[in-house]
Amino acid sequence: MSLRGTTQGINGALARGWTLLGPRFLPFADAATKELPLGRLLRLSLFQVTVGMAMVMLIGTLNRVMIVELGVPAWLVALMVGLPLVFAPFRALIGFRSDTHRSVLGWKRVPYLWIGTLLQFGGFAIMPFALIVLSGDTHGPVWIGHAGAALAFLLVGAGLQTTQTAGLALATDLAPAEARPRVVALMYVMLLIGMIASGLLFGLVLRHFSQIRLIQVVQGVALATMVINLIALWKQEPRNPSATARSAPRPAFRETWRRFAGAGRSLRFLVAVGLGTAAFNMQDIILEPYGGEILKLSVGATTTLTAMMAFGALTAFGLAARWLSRGADPHRIAAYGALAGIVAFAAVIFAEPLDSPLLFRIGGTLIGFGGGLFSVGTLTAAMGLETGGLNGLALGAWGAVQASAAGVAVALGGILRDMVAHLAEQGVPGAALAGPATGYTFVYTLEIVLLLAAVLAMVPLVRRSEQTVHA
Repeated sequence: MSLRGTTQGINGALARGWTLLGPRFLPFADAATKELPLGRLLRLSLFQVTVGMAMVMLIGTLNRVMIVELGVPAWLVALMVGLPLVFAPFRALIGFRSDTHRSVLGWKRVPYLWIGTLLQFGGFAIMPFALIVLSGDTHGPVWIGHAGAALAFLLVGAGLQTTQTAGLALATDLAPAEARPRVVALMYVMLLIGMIASGLLFGLVLRHFSQIRLIQVVQGVALATMVINLIALWKQEPRNPSATARSAPRPAFRETWRRFAGAGRSLRFLVAVGLGTAAFNMQDIILEPYGGEILKLSVGATTTLTAMMAFGALTAFGLAARWLSRGADPHRIAAYGALAGIVAFAAVIFAEPLDSPLLFRIGGTLIGFGGGLFSVGTLTAAMGLETGGLNGLALGAWGAVQASAAGVAVALGGILRDMVAHLAEQGVPGAALAGPATGYTFVYTLEIVLLLAAVLAMVPLVRRSEQTVHA
């Protein structure tokens, strides 16, 4: 059977399978349109599955294995995990390049999707050799293993940023404006599915850990990334040689970015995205320790918090898709998410003096819910920014701000907690604040302040959108 026939068969099977479930059990079935049928849409969204899979492998599995089983210093592993953020600020440039790509083949997004896939594959292909050196099974110097692992993390990170930017831009190109909110929600659901499914699969396969088994899993991820992304991008973007002809005008990035950032709406929007994203991510590495150290919860009890946050996020995705499909303003949805986050962090703070694990769990669930609303709202708003057809630039700018703010916030959350906790132990804030919860409470309070700032930044955008609608 030809590859074209295979692809058509996959599309048909996906569409028939999901149709059997019915819209009642498939909340995002109405995201499909005549221009973007359900089977094709689900196939396109598979690139988010590989992004989620890579994130779990880097941040979860390899992070733990390198520190515990291979004895790599934690500071060095933290530095490697942070390396993918090096490419985050370049997402706007990547999106712009895909907007203005010149090719005789007539594609703009597919080349960048494929480049991102190859970078991910290359990083995961290098990783096993680095793990072999780090395991001590060779006579080579250890620094080679460190350098190889750092290069692998860097390549996978660059691939993630490139693939996701080009993939979301392609989804924006293909989806009609009225269907984009539901497409955005579906993309987030597929990212979450990729993370949850790969996390469970990695845990099952590595239940009886060995270095050879880990290498096999990493190699499997490399192969799966290539295959899944190939299926996702095959025959998705229509060829248009006239739009990608070398004779077509190609504006300079600096001038285009100056016009984009010079628009007050765009700059204010990106500021709000940065503030809100930082607020929702600053708690990433301290929320579970807070439950264990302060509320005395078991490891199993704090681990279930991840599932609760995922449930909150999924609920938010569904509600946001429904509200946006009925004409709700995406800036307002994002502001609702920030307000939910304020309530969530307040609940987490008051869980300590009230000694209430239930309040802590409610707060954790609301963090996922608020973050879900904020993410879907801001991404939908980014898709609707007026950029003269340069969808990649707008989505790249959104992705650059979001990824950079998230990375800085995660690191800052841990640093601030340790600093404030040390000062509290020394009695600097006073005897009333000398407890172990002070460092955590400071970070959560700062997150509330950042969310309030994000809401204030969003208010003029909501008003402007309402004025546009009424006009």
